[in-house]
Amino acid sequence: MTPPAGYGELKFTRGVGMVRQFVSAVFCLLLLSGKATAGWYHVENYEGSIGPDPVHLSLQTYSFGSGITVQGSYFYDAKQSPIALYGKASGAGLALCAIADDEEFERVIVMGKKTGLDTAGCPFSLELGDGVLTGSWSKGADKFPVNLRKVAGLDDTGEGKVEGTVEIPFWAQTATDRFAGIYTKTDNGICMTKMQVINKKRKEAIQTIKFGGDLCNAGMLMTPIYWNVQKQTERGKDIISVNFYDGRAGYEEEYVSDRKTKKYRLKK
Repeated sequence: MTPPAGYGELKFTRGVGMVRQFVSAVFCLLLLSGKATAGWYHVENYEGSIGPDPVHLSLQTYSFGSGITVQGSYFYDAKQSPIALYGKASGAGLALCAIADDEEFERVIVMGKKTGLDTAGCPFSLELGDGVLTGSWSKGADKFPVNLRKVAGLDDTGEGKVEGTVEIPFWAQTATDRFAGIYTKTDNGICMTKMQVINKKRKEAIQTIKFGGDLCNAGMLMTPIYWNVQKQTERGKDIISVNFYDGRAGYEEEYVSDRKTKKYRLKK
């Protein structure tokens, strides 16, 4: 039996407005407390396998609240559907849980818990070595080895550093596409310089949306880096929102899917 590759795939179709209002309020509080300018992106990307299945995994370490010190996103190469992760780091050990649905995403990622979240039953039990993550994924009677190697990383909590090609698998997705942010260190800092639209079935980028200018602020707003692109549906059309940092509450640009061209265009 192979791991349930579809487990934890999020649709993000409910409560988008409420989530945005809540996040905007929290972000304003962080700005007033002076925490927003410190830099909160320490991210490491890995490639490898869970059992026989190839996977890509990305982890961000930060104190997210509710006792969570790690959030992430991973996908099975065969399905290309990002799955949100959360968990705790203890020394070199990592306990990671996968978000199962929209309700759990809102409860864990958006709202959190004052008493903290228990990760004792998390399926991932991993150990961090020299550029590798090893351990196991288990659920019930099923258990599979996990073997991953680091391929890229970024850190804007200090002077700013980027290693390799940093591709962030955003949590947002549609039935046909996922979205990957390419983060680069420029003369103006670290930011997302382009976003790739990756067709899940073809497993390749079908569109690249570039971000430029002197601000270098695309994909730098939300505390979890994987939440800097969000998805909603209006009148049957998928709309992808890209977040930008501007020193205040931030702003967004919306891209609407065009049924004829199968591309996303900037909403005017």
